[in-house]
Amino acid sequence: MTTIGIIGAGHIGSQIARKAVELGYDVVISNSRGPETLAGLVAELGPRARAATSAEAAAAGDFAVVAVPLRSMGDIPVEPLEGKVVIDTNNYYWERDGRFPELDNGEATTSGLLQKHMPTSKVAKGFNHIMAKQIGTDGTPAGTPNRRALATASDYPEAAELVTRIYDEFGFDTVNVGPLSESWRVERDRPAYVVRQNAAELAANVERASRTV
Repeated sequence: MTTIGIIGAGHIGSQIARKAVELGYDVVISNSRGPETLAGLVAELGPRARAATSAEAAAAGDFAVVAVPLRSMGDIPVEPLEGKVVIDTNNYYWERDGRFPELDNGEATTSGLLQKHMPTSKVAKGFNHIMAKQIGTDGTPAGTPNRRALATASDYPEAAELVTRIYDEFGFDTVNVGPLSESWRVERDRPAYVVRQNAAELAANVERASRTV
């Protein structure tokens, strides 16, 4: 059975864990405060889940989900994720993270910064423009009219393909916006951010996005 290493057990990470366990995945989840602080969540998730350190979660996962604040990006373990797909759920909130001039100036993207931090991994954007609680409630079977769509972006086709498969299992269509350099199109303050949209609407919102906000 496939194991997902989840680094970050906040709103997004915990909701992805819940849905993944429901779908039959094994989950190893971590946070910044230590595995013992996740006892309640792991008890809720059941026998398919266990808590660990971030390095242990990274090593255990066949692929990983990173769901930590941007300011904590430097704490993500690099070596255990070598060669693996890493799904980046992050957005830039300068009020929380502090200022990143390269993001303010439109010279970089959050996922691009993570890819730079872990050059031997295959980073893909995912689950960043949906409210956490909707990850487990808004999904519908493939072919459902007006099915909600989510975006991905990656410099690695196989990473985008993995996100596309996970999205479908979770109940969402996919719009691939291209390389990580284009992932800003579905981030904070853009038309596609945290609104419900089908694939055609998401594609249109991606095209409408402006680099300056």
